[in-house]
Amino acid sequence: MTSTRLATLLAAALLPAFAAAQGNYPNKPIRVVVPFAAGSTTDIIARAITDKMGQSMGQTLVVDNRGGASGTIGQQAVATAAPDGYTIMIHSSSHTVSPSTFAKLPFDTVGDFAAVTPISSTPNVLVISPAKGIKSVQELVAKAKAEPGKMNFASAGQGSATHLNAEKFKMAAHIDATNIPFKGSAEAVTEVLAGRVDYYFSPIAPVIGQIKEGQLLALAVGSPKRASALPDVPTTTEGGVPGSEFNFWIGMMAPAKTPRDIVNRLHDEVLKALASPEVKERFLKLGADAWTMKPEEFDAYIKTEIQANAKLVKAAGLSPSN
Repeated sequence: MTSTRLATLLAAALLPAFAAAQGNYPNKPIRVVVPFAAGSTTDIIARAITDKMGQSMGQTLVVDNRGGASGTIGQQAVATAAPDGYTIMIHSSSHTVSPSTFAKLPFDTVGDFAAVTPISSTPNVLVISPAKGIKSVQELVAKAKAEPGKMNFASAGQGSATHLNAEKFKMAAHIDATNIPFKGSAEAVTEVLAGRVDYYFSPIAPVIGQIKEGQLLALAVGSPKRASALPDVPTTTEGGVPGSEFNFWIGMMAPAKTPRDIVNRLHDEVLKALASPEVKERFLKLGADAWTMKPEEFDAYIKTEIQANAKLVKAAGLSPSN
């Protein structure tokens, strides 16, 4: 018997076992790598969705927080994991920023991952202190143009979604304003409340209380469409700045070469979880909107986002780190 014939017979013999293993998927707990610390928006979304998925799939989905290096530590852990469906990742749109903010990465942001689906769109809201006397996006833009370089804005760190959202707005509005980076949203919100910083594209959850109490004024959301948590607040595009939309998303990915039927199963389980009343209620409190795509659509979207964010990073004057 030739070696080619033997290899063919062995492969044929293994196919039923492999198919059976996939058919029984999952038959053990699934590790869900979140490249940020516990308590972050990405972590909270991940736990809400995986708790519900575990109930449906009959297995525990264990969240493994691998924070550090702007998410790249967690990304690498998934890129090098076995493509068997038992290690997956829930990351944010920061996944598409890292190719521009790091001179060299130990993985391929596109080639080493199989896109499953976005899970949520989590809009940022443009907030300002009422004491500033600015009541609309147009008034903010007019003031910035009247006083070039004098206005400033807060961000939760250089290269963060809050920073890039503000840079996208600056580019679209053709204004000049200075980024004041802080260690996180809490400090940024404090400075805007005090009026020491002019405005901030904040995640909704940390500021929705102050907005409802009138301590902060919500001028617009930075997302392509209005946020369900703030339905009366226009988008920045509706406010008169077309091309300013910035979509901060959270989504699921798996290692490249994960079998397509497993990817599709994970996709379908996410959709089922998002349809549950418990997850809908949790998302509403977080200011998150459910958002999904087919795996191939999400893969194409990620490639487009990498290119778009590269332009933003360059415009923000961020130098890639080693």
